[in-house]
Amino acid sequence: MLTFAAVNPQLKQVNTVYILAMTGGMDQFLANQITASGVFQVVTDPKKADAIITDRLGESFETKLSELYPPPAPPAPPPPPVDEDKPKADGKKNTLDLGAGAQRVNSGARGKGNLFIVDRKSRNVLWSVFEPPKDTTPGELSKTAEKVVKRLKLDLSDKKQPSE
Repeated sequence: MLTFAAVNPQLKQVNTVYILAMTGGMDQFLANQITASGVFQVVTDPKKADAIITDRLGESFETKLSELYPPPAPPAPPPPPVDEDKPKADGKKNTLDLGAGAQRVNSGARGKGNLFIVDRKSRNVLWSVFEPPKDTTPGELSKTAEKVVKRLKLDLSDKKQPSE
């Protein structure tokens, strides 16, 4: 029985991508193939990108996103109202104990064939593929990038494809 892979509809909203540095220079080969195919516009200014292409996820990726796209400064809190009848605060800080939060898993290693397209604003993974190169020679990296872009074009097309 064949099943069909569903593609995130937000992927079709992506027009521009910024590619992060990858193992063996794979980012250069992907930029070449994506540009040649016209599937997306590759940009060198991350602020112009709709999505990011990376070969790893996790804490280091999130840190890089925060560097590229710093969150806006929070608005200054309004001054507290002055109530002459109440005594002044004792200077103790009010703290909130959030308890033990979920820990993130980070292998610390770069990807080994996984590639991800991540929405810049929502930080959701819109698309991923596993296509490991046989080795890190330029010819093999170019072939792998070509396979990745062919798969991406197929996934962006309206044709249904069987999942493996």
